[in-house]
Amino acid sequence: MSESPAANPSTAVVIGAGVIGLSCALGLARAGWTVTIVAEQPATETVSGVAGGIWFPYKAEASPRAERLLKTSFDRFVELADDPASGVDLVEGLWVERLPGTDRSWTASARNVRRAPEGEVPRGARDGIVAELPIIDMPTFLPWLAAQAAAAGVTTLEASVDSVGQALDVVLSASGATPALAVVAAGEHSGAILGDDSTGYPIRGQVVKLEQAGITHWLVDDDHEDGMIYVIPRRNDVVVGGTADEGETDTTYSQETEDAILRRAIEAYPALAGLAVKERAVGLRPARPALRLEEAEGPPVRTLAAYGHGGAGVTLCWGTAEEIVELAGPPANEPCGP
Repeated sequence: MSESPAANPSTAVVIGAGVIGLSCALGLARAGWTVTIVAEQPATETVSGVAGGIWFPYKAEASPRAERLLKTSFDRFVELADDPASGVDLVEGLWVERLPGTDRSWTASARNVRRAPEGEVPRGARDGIVAELPIIDMPTFLPWLAAQAAAAGVTTLEASVDSVGQALDVVLSASGATPALAVVAAGEHSGAILGDDSTGYPIRGQVVKLEQAGITHWLVDDDHEDGMIYVIPRRNDVVVGGTADEGETDTTYSQETEDAILRRAIEAYPALAGLAVKERAVGLRPARPALRLEEAEGPPVRTLAAYGHGGAGVTLCWGTAEEIVELAGPPANEPCGP
């Protein structure tokens, strides 16, 4: 980072414009911070744009903290379901349990939870849970979230940065002010940007999006012997998946994998048969042994880490934002002296 004026204590930079970065930026702006997002891509071009958009703690840590974040996010999504513009709907569906001791803690936050009737539990499964969960239509939600952030005063600058110092320079060059707070929410790149964490790893996910022709219930069968199955009915498509290839970085789309995904999904959900493919996508979920929400040492300004959400970035976004706002504390009203 080059020589710069003293940091303005009421300003913050958020690195990353995915669902976590946008949520944190919005939360900070509403708490009184002057916020700038620095990101190479808009949210729709990040892994958030590939997300199916069901509230469900997939590949996320199991801990009291995670349960708190889950509940906070669930409650916020329920509120947003009253606003059609947000893209959030409450939808009933079936979660399939195949393994003994499977974690059911997520059901404490869900609505209208009940045990699935015997006739609705797939062959070979131990049990099933019927529940009403938020389905987030990502093509609607991400632009809505970006618009909410902009309306709260958040500025977005397009730039690729490799460190917090570079992000500070980008903001300084554009505004003449150096932020006093940085939040690193750049998904799989966060550890490298902070320079102190090599524990992150990608989880490759491939999905196929089918036309929406009256599919009204979701299905999650993560432990199916032939590979995971999920069916997420959104407003204008149905996201069908998927894969969870830990450590895999190849984002090349595989037709063979698509055929396998559709074969097992249609067997589990026959109403999908014959639906046309609208889109195909691959994304790298940013995983870590544990979610990182804490102050990081080393950068030239106070810096908070917000990453490691695995496949639960959307699911945990509002809780994460609330935690970051609490860690940041209120902004100061006066700039620091020289």
